[in-house]
Amino acid sequence: MLLKTFGWSFAVTALGLVAAVLYGGWAALGLVAILSVLEISLSFDNAVVNAGILKKMSAFWQKIFLTIGILIAVFGMRLVFPVVIVALSAQLGPIEAVDLALTDKDQYQQLVTDAHPAIAAFGGMFLLMIFLDFIFEDRDIKWLGWLERPLAKLGKVDMLSVCIALIVLLISAMTFATHAHQHGGTHVDKAETVLLSGIGGLITYMIVGGLSGYFEDKLEEEEEREHEQEEEAVRSGKPRSAVVVAGKAAFFMFLYLEVLDASFSFDGVIGAFAITNDIVLMALGLGIGAMYVRSLTVYLVREGTLDDYVYLEHGAHYAIGALAMILLVTIRYEINEFITGSVGVILIAWSFWSSVRRNRALAAAEGNAGSDDKTEVSSGV
Repeated sequence: MLLKTFGWSFAVTALGLVAAVLYGGWAALGLVAILSVLEISLSFDNAVVNAGILKKMSAFWQKIFLTIGILIAVFGMRLVFPVVIVALSAQLGPIEAVDLALTDKDQYQQLVTDAHPAIAAFGGMFLLMIFLDFIFEDRDIKWLGWLERPLAKLGKVDMLSVCIALIVLLISAMTFATHAHQHGGTHVDKAETVLLSGIGGLITYMIVGGLSGYFEDKLEEEEEREHEQEEEAVRSGKPRSAVVVAGKAAFFMFLYLEVLDASFSFDGVIGAFAITNDIVLMALGLGIGAMYVRSLTVYLVREGTLDDYVYLEHGAHYAIGALAMILLVTIRYEINEFITGSVGVILIAWSFWSSVRRNRALAAAEGNAGSDDKTEVSSGV
């Protein structure tokens, strides 16, 4: 099972490390290995959240997620995305941007750094909306009950998460403008960029998430109708009609997963520049890490880990909220990548341990109940 799920990741790792050695020697291999670990540590919460969505999808769409999805994740976000950012920010053509990335790595890194406020605002707002919609929803299972119960009551207010997200964005833009003004106003125009990019992230979340939710509801309705048609077909002997809504629902859930992965990868792409500004080594290292995140997502689904450890999804969403705030803070301040990665790992580890304790408590309660039943039976005899 383990080899079947992680087989492609192992193969890509071997090929990636060999390519690194051929490209830049043993030093390049070390850098690629470090980048891979960085990507996995920063994206572990991504895998947990992805698993919560992927478990609703069919085996076919899980395969699409691992094939076409990984191409989008590795080549789209880890290779093409940094080049597109440079092309847009420096007003260069795609070929010129690629040439710059390969021939003038320092200038390329500087252009990506200049584009960071826009990247952080877009990704930060998208992730913040995921976190807010999660904590404002009333759930049967609560991890931090003292916090989640009052927030669930507040969540009954319409559009509360959107209002809070816009307030956070406005504060971020104003803070960045103030910071720029204090330093001579050389980047004061970035405040408008932050505002527009953040709104873009918010709109993207609402469109993709809204369509995904809409077709998911349609899928549930169609499944009920399908069940009724199946019962009618058994009684009358007529063939039942095919369902096409499931494909639309799965497609938009797949699209939602890809946008989610893109938002998670922002910090990994930006953080990679602290290690190397070589786009080839970045693509190799982050690509290997992305493969393991994908495989880990499928592993969590097939093993039913989220059902066994019920607080994992809570921990991952709190990690998303932390990452969203970190991205927005990095518009003004530089935050070490170790902090960015460790916050998510700590929150998920905490939620995992809480789940283990919960399972032990439930097992002990069932054991005690079983003992009491046996005592009653023996007493009756």
